[in-house]
Amino acid sequence: MRVLAVNAGSSSLKLSVAGPGDVVTDQCDIDRWDGRADQPELRAYLGRLAGQDRPPDVVGHRVVHGGTLFTSATPIDDEVRAGIASLTSLAPLHQPRALAGIAAATAAFPAVPQVACFDTAFHATLPAEASTYALPAAWRDEFGLRKFGFHGLSHSYASRRAAELLAATGSQQFRVVTCHLGAGSSLAAVHGGRSVETTMGFTPVDGLVMATRSGSVDPGLIAWLASAGRVPVADLADGLEHRSGLAGLAALPDGSGDMRAVAAAAERGEPAATLALGVHAHRLVAGVAAMAAAMNGLDALVFTGGIGEHAPAVRAAAAAGLRFLGVALDQSRNASATADADISASGARVRTIVLAAREDLEIARDCRSVLAAAAG
Repeated sequence: MRVLAVNAGSSSLKLSVAGPGDVVTDQCDIDRWDGRADQPELRAYLGRLAGQDRPPDVVGHRVVHGGTLFTSATPIDDEVRAGIASLTSLAPLHQPRALAGIAAATAAFPAVPQVACFDTAFHATLPAEASTYALPAAWRDEFGLRKFGFHGLSHSYASRRAAELLAATGSQQFRVVTCHLGAGSSLAAVHGGRSVETTMGFTPVDGLVMATRSGSVDPGLIAWLASAGRVPVADLADGLEHRSGLAGLAALPDGSGDMRAVAAAAERGEPAATLALGVHAHRLVAGVAAMAAAMNGLDALVFTGGIGEHAPAVRAAAAAGLRFLGVALDQSRNASATADADISASGARVRTIVLAAREDLEIARDCRSVLAAAAG
């Protein structure tokens, strides 16, 4: 089965075709996508695939938010499209892009099944004590307030791949914390293949310090800023999403929250950048420890995503703060690691792994499961 994975981001679009053995046979990265289904570069790529002797057998789409409507990968029909659209207020940058990708692929392959693969679905297994906010019941009921969690496709793939590498496949006791670190970052506690805790919440702003997102902030602080006209609500939302995190801490001239730029500034001795790295590491260590606590221990720690894969210093700083859990890195392996790699020190009680983020392969896996179920 050939699966076309469509990964629509807020400003980019990645497409890849995975064949037997999860071998990627074709791919296209559109770094600047305007969000239109008829963008020429997108139409040209899909047209080329449609003209091949054997077009894809199924198209899988990454959809950021499934809310409580969608808790597993789902065949796409008009009702599902309407459900995805109804969740736009929860992910305003991403839901319209996912719908545009669906429209483009449907136009190119009208007879090919389309499947929606939701980033929130992996976290649908969170126990009630982890997903429930201590807010008035009337608010929770009226607005559907709960922890959803995100990056589920990445966390699902990373946890399963780590189990494979460590020969723990099928173990219901395998406890792994997956660290998806990039412009957007989150952690997940995965126990026996099930997500039992994660750092992002009702929105992707919660949790770790990210490139431009604040991560967890005292809600009373936000209420104080919003009161008495101190900061308009619209400015609060924009500031938390686009002007906080590493960007807000490092205060670089270009406003960058890119980890590479912040690390370079810290090496030049800029105090704000040094503080930014310290805050990032502090929150990361505390987050991993909390994830481990949710599973009553830890067997493996996984780093993935742009920062997780390519920033040895970030991994080293995290490991230094997690020695009490049994995490220890081999400095040479860590410095030279290319995914997929075990960077654990000899004899370390917790194994530490660097993995390539492969949301496309998780989408392919979901699609095959959906078609297999439909076939009976």
